[in-house]
Amino acid sequence: MKKLSIIIPVFNEEKTIEKVLEKVLTQGIGDWEKEVIVVDDDSSDGTAQKLEPFFERVRVFKHGRNQGKGAALRTGFSAAQGQAIIIQDADLEYDPADWPRLLKTLEENPELSAVYGSRELNPERRGYWPYVLGVRFLTFLINLLFGSQLTDAYTGYKLFRGEAIKSINLESHGFEIEAEITVRLLKSGRQIKEAPISYRPRSFAEGKKIHAKDGLIGIWTILKYWLKRD
Repeated sequence: MKKLSIIIPVFNEEKTIEKVLEKVLTQGIGDWEKEVIVVDDDSSDGTAQKLEPFFERVRVFKHGRNQGKGAALRTGFSAAQGQAIIIQDADLEYDPADWPRLLKTLEENPELSAVYGSRELNPERRGYWPYVLGVRFLTFLINLLFGSQLTDAYTGYKLFRGEAIKSINLESHGFEIEAEITVRLLKSGRQIKEAPISYRPRSFAEGKKIHAKDGLIGIWTILKYWLKRD
C-alpha cells in the first residue's frame, strides 16, 4: 500500500485546526493510505485541547518550546514513513482537494523529486500584493541562481518523494525553511514540477504569521546555500 504522510505544523491555531483535520481526514486520495502527523510547536492557546479528540487517528508531536515552522517540519519529516510526504498548513489557506492533482503529477513523472502547488498558475490568484510581489522576487532569485523555472517557491503546498526530502539534512527553524528546501533540492540536481492550486489568504486579524522580515531572512537563506559548498 502506498502511503502519503501529511505533515501539519501548528502554532496557536485553535480556531482552525479542527476544520483542517476534518478536511485532511476525509479527503479522498485514491489508493493511497494516509499518515497524518501534527507537530504542535508549543502552542499557548487551546490548540492542544482541540487536538485531543483526534489522537486515535493522528500522530501528534509536541515541542517543549516554540521553535518555528522549520523546526516543526523537520520533526515531522523525521517521523514520516510515507513514500510521499506533503506539507499542510493549519490555517485553511490551502485546500486538501488539490492533493489528487499533485499526487497524479508525481506518479506520472517518475523523474520528479517534488511537486509544488503553485498559486501563480491559478488564474484566480489571490493574495496581499506586498506578499505576492515578495514571493515573486524570492522565486526570481532562486530561478536566477539555480537555473530553475519555478513560479511559486514559497508555496505552502510542497509534495515530496519521501526519500528525496529525507536525504537533506535541513537546518532552518523559521519560515526560511521554504527557501532552504527548494534551493537544496535544486542544488542536488533534483527536479521539481508545479501544478495549479487554489488559495484563500487569511488576514493578520485571522492569525496570519509571516511578515516582511521573513522575506529578508529568505533572501539571506537563498544566498547562503548558493554560496555554501556541500
